[in-house]
Amino acid sequence: MRPNHAHPSLELKHLVQNRGVDFDLILSERDLSDISAQLDLLSLRKIKFSGSILPIGKGDWELTGKLGATVEQACSLTLVPVRCRIDTPVIRRFRKSPITLNHAGPEHEIPEDDSEEQLEDVIDLGRVLREALSLALPDYPRAEGAELESAEFGPPGVTPLTDEAARPFSVLAGLKDKLQ
Repeated sequence: MRPNHAHPSLELKHLVQNRGVDFDLILSERDLSDISAQLDLLSLRKIKFSGSILPIGKGDWELTGKLGATVEQACSLTLVPVRCRIDTPVIRRFRKSPITLNHAGPEHEIPEDDSEEQLEDVIDLGRVLREALSLALPDYPRAEGAELESAEFGPPGVTPLTDEAARPFSVLAGLKDKLQ
């Protein structure tokens, strides 16, 4: 099955409970541009998301697939474009029954298994692709040879805190030098 780019989702009523469906998601240039903007990418090319959705129980489904893409991000230090290839497996389980939540705090409810989602009327392949791609992106891309040599922190008008001064033993070394 090839969902078209306008609606990259599969309606449950089209899935037959006793057999699965294969997918090969094709994105339009507009979709690529939207994803690039959402994920703050300089470019997104050679994207391929394919796999299958199979029944795994009474009304539950499992999506297994492979996501491949060539992305270009700004270096976190120099802002120079950094290209990287992403090839990652994707697994999502869509559960008809309520998903057990792990109460990590007063404001956060996290599913015990982060590959599980509550089943709705459609399985949105575009959303699954965006989530998988955002999780696979390097957090702090770096251009080859880019290094942070020193960092100074402080508000305007205040002597900035340097890396050297932030080290606890550098203060003691300074005192030792003064005593000698």
